[in-house]
Formats: sequence, structure tokens, C-alpha cells
Amino acid sequence: MTATQGATRPPRRLDDVPGWFPVLDQMLFEWFLDRQESSGMRGDLLEVGVYMGKSAIFLGRHLQAAERYTVCDLFEGSAPDDANKAESTKSYGALTRQAFEENYLSFHDELPRVLQGPSSVVPAEVAAGTCRFVHIDASHLYEHVYGDIGAARDALLPGGVVVLDDFRSEHTPGVSVAAWEAVLTRGLRPICLSTQKLYGTWDDPGPVQEELLAAVREREDCHLSVQQAAGHRIVRLKSKKGMRAPAFSPSRYANGAEPTADRAPTRPDTSTARGRSRTRRIAADLLPPVLTRAIRGARRSANHIG
Repeated sequence: MTATQGATRPPRRLDDVPGWFPVLDQMLFEWFLDRQESSGMRGDLLEVGVYMGKSAIFLGRHLQAAERYTVCDLFEGSAPDDANKAESTKSYGALTRQAFEENYLSFHDELPRVLQGPSSVVPAEVAAGTCRFVHIDASHLYEHVYGDIGAARDALLPGGVVVLDDFRSEHTPGVSVAAWEAVLTRGLRPICLSTQKLYGTWDDPGPVQEELLAAVREREDCHLSVQQAAGHRIVRLKSKKGMRAPAFSPSRYANGAEPTADRAPTRPDTSTARGRSRTRRIAADLLPPVLTRAIRGARRSANHIG
């Protein structure tokens, strides 16, 4: 929670940010992103569905020079259909863009590019073949997830990784259907499964799987099993009791300091010009605020899974 949401203090640690980002997935995000960076891979980051910003804050730590980081969420905006509106109202009624931005700026000096709107705007706003890592955690409705998976496929660079949240939760059958349909008919190749997320690629998963298996076998805090299904090697991971999250620097408020007015993000006028096409009008409404802030501090130390 943030200071603007009542008497609650701004987050001092990543764990203070509300949201669902298990320790195992923090470890896996760190491993995949560190692997990309140590191999010299460069590409943008994309998160679709941010809630209060917990995983977005984590991802932001891996933004490298000349890379772009884009996030997309409805926040308090209008849903594209009644089913999505009902889902958003029920599960994310307290979410606002201001809450996300204040949480994010508690840990980083600069916001990512923020698209406020349905995930269907992503293909028009994120160029094809530009992303190395895409995290999808937005609508749980089949039609929306189907589109999000297609957008991820188009956005990813060769060797890029997509992460699908809630692919097997009992309350999200639409995600399950869309995820396994993508595996069976749309070319998605599973790399591994955590308790909550499916990690995949549209390239050969063999080399990254071998590295991941070697790294996990050196750990004592992670269950591992390997199965075969429909021609795919399925690597299943589950945390053991006591697994610790990767070290993450505390927020700027860790010492008890309170937010000041000059840290509040501002947005320019996003009114549209006449004569634009409907797509261009929507895009103009969703373009992110341009925020120039202090130069980033020292880059974080890499934390490896193995």
C-alpha cells in the first residue's frame, strides 16, 4: 500500500508491496534474466497486468542501458467488455495507477512506460521482435489470454522468454485452456513450470532447460521433477520450506522517511487531435507520461539461482 491509500506507510521492502509473487518465481525471474544478461542478450521488458507493482518493481531492477520497459494495466480505466469489467471490479477494485506509480517509485528513480488500458493495445504499442522477457498476468478470461499470448509471441526476440501467470489455478480455467492450447497448437514450448507460472519460449527450450536443471540440482531448497507430455519435456519446480527470495534492495523509505510532494508523478495533457483513426486515438490516450528523474543509482549485484 502507499501513503495515498490511507494511513498505511509507503513500502519499505519488496514484501510490503501487495501482490502475488512467490519466492520460487522471484528466483526463476532472477535466473532467466541473469542468464540473458550474462550472455550479452539485449532486449526490452514487458509486463501485462501489474496490480500494485510487486513483480514490476522486481523486473525493473533488470533494465539495462538502451532497453525499454513497458507495463500495461487497466488500473481504474474502463474495461473493454462486461466480463472483463466484472473481473476487474471483483478482484482489483482498489487498484489505481497512482498506487502503482508510487510503489514503483519507492524503489526506482524512473517509471517504466505505462500503457493504461486493455492488453489489446499492446501490439500497437510494442514493436515486434523487441522484447527478451514478457510477463503476462492480466485478465483471466480465455479470449483475453489468447490475445496476450499472441502479442507476446510477436513481441519476443529469438531466445526470449514468456511467463504466463495462473496457468493452473482452480479459479482461472480460461488461462489454463489458453496456455495449453498455445503449447499444443501455437508453437509455445514449455521451459519449466512453477506452482503458479508457466515459463516458455517459441524457440528450442533444450539448452536453457539443461542449464536450469543443472542449477536446480545444486540447490537443496527446491523440488524437481521431469515428465514427458505430448512430445514436450516438462520441468516441474516447487519450493521447499525455507526457500529464500533473492536479495532485493530496500526502498527509499526504509529508514522511515516519508514521501514528499516533489516525488509525485505528473502527466501531460493526452487529449487527441481530430481526424485520427480509432487506433491512433486510443494509443494517444494511453501514451505514458514522460518523467525525467535522478540518474539511476549503482546497478544491483547479480543473484543467480545456482
